[in-house]
Amino acid sequence: MIAVTAQELPPEPTREFRGTWVASVHNLDWPSSSALSPNSQRAQLLAILDNAQRLKLNAVILQVRPNSDALYRSAIEPWSAWLSGTMGVDPGYDPLAFAVAEAHRRGLQLHAWVNPFRALATDKGGLSDRHVARRHPEWMRRYGSQLFIDPGIPEAREYVESVVVDLVRRYDIDGVHLDDYFYPYPAGRAEFPDGTTFRKYGRGQSLNAWRRSNIDRFVSSLSSAIKNEKRHVLFGISPFGIWRPGIPAGTTAGVNAYESLACDAPLWLRNGWVDYLSPQLYWTIDSEGQSFARLYDWWSTQNPLRRHLWPGIATERIGQGRTASEQVRQIDLIRRGTGDAGHIHWNNKALLQDRGGISGLLAKTAYLAPALVPPSPWLDRNPPGRPTLATKEKAGTAYVDWGAAERDVSVYLVQWKTAAGWNSQVIGASNSGVAWPGGRDATPRVSVRAVSRTGMLSDVRWLAR
Repeated sequence: MIAVTAQELPPEPTREFRGTWVASVHNLDWPSSSALSPNSQRAQLLAILDNAQRLKLNAVILQVRPNSDALYRSAIEPWSAWLSGTMGVDPGYDPLAFAVAEAHRRGLQLHAWVNPFRALATDKGGLSDRHVARRHPEWMRRYGSQLFIDPGIPEAREYVESVVVDLVRRYDIDGVHLDDYFYPYPAGRAEFPDGTTFRKYGRGQSLNAWRRSNIDRFVSSLSSAIKNEKRHVLFGISPFGIWRPGIPAGTTAGVNAYESLACDAPLWLRNGWVDYLSPQLYWTIDSEGQSFARLYDWWSTQNPLRRHLWPGIATERIGQGRTASEQVRQIDLIRRGTGDAGHIHWNNKALLQDRGGISGLLAKTAYLAPALVPPSPWLDRNPPGRPTLATKEKAGTAYVDWGAAERDVSVYLVQWKTAAGWNSQVIGASNSGVAWPGGRDATPRVSVRAVSRTGMLSDVRWLAR
């Protein structure tokens, strides 16, 4: 057994956001089919969460409102057709409540991913009478095969905000996540049909400037509303990875997010309206016109308030002229950057499939040790109290027991020393304890620290056998 002196403290833990997007739209990630039974859906979700825990990820971004519907029990919007094949059909359980509980049991954060203004992602299938397109057809704008809520209508923006606030109020989620669908991506030369709205509300602005102001107002207002409801809930957005063509110098793009999508994401970051920004940097480091490294460096310069910058990386593109080692290189580059470390994998299916050996490579290189989500001191910098510990025997196994967690505790950091050095384990606060690390032959002392919902660490509490 390895002795630990009274003066010796465990090392500071690794801090890095390690997330994965789990998309429900078109049954991309979960559920894999709308024909699955509730038991099969739950089993698939557990497999996703188990894999995330096994890889030492610490966050899952689950799409719960893909097109003005709900993968959770809502009094405002109908059940999603991606669950059952028919909009409005109760699946017989609450997927989000199940996901939150099981994620937290595994020490994972669960961020609820919401598409704010997309009303329908496809023109196939019927509409529930409770869908916003039925209740407010005057807000709807058809663009190609999709239906959108017009962001220029103040009442429509307020409606979407109310949906998100209801979600935050009723579920113990760790974050709200919006993707890049505000105004739709251009479809050829077709113009988004909001001319009537613009003439009513534009007030002398140019069309694109007015559209940006609509989205800016929405982001600012939603940020405040989330914090008024639960201050610890992180608010994150994942915009298109290139703000404007030519910025930074040498960058080319087929879409102008600033002009066409009305996304002024650097403004949101500079104003502190988001707790994290995850630009979708889906290109390689050595790409000539869309260099991952050059783009990441530029986004880092837009962050004077030092909010979290956790880019999306295109793990899905492994095998399409890209190897798994490219993703590890990108993670290493982010770690060497000026901000705190973090990234999100698009998409989860590639991790489950171990596409190109990516999961095995991450386990052997980038994810050797578990990591805590970086702290958000602008939300709350008060550390939780030290946990109260005891040893317990259960069925012949020794346990480190801390009982019921305090309300502001998200996970516990358990650390112990062996001949090879220090080891760490992150345990969800919904667990009352953990088996003594290393079993009966382990080090005689274990340290435990509580971690708050905003990532603050308590002082160390030691437990000896």
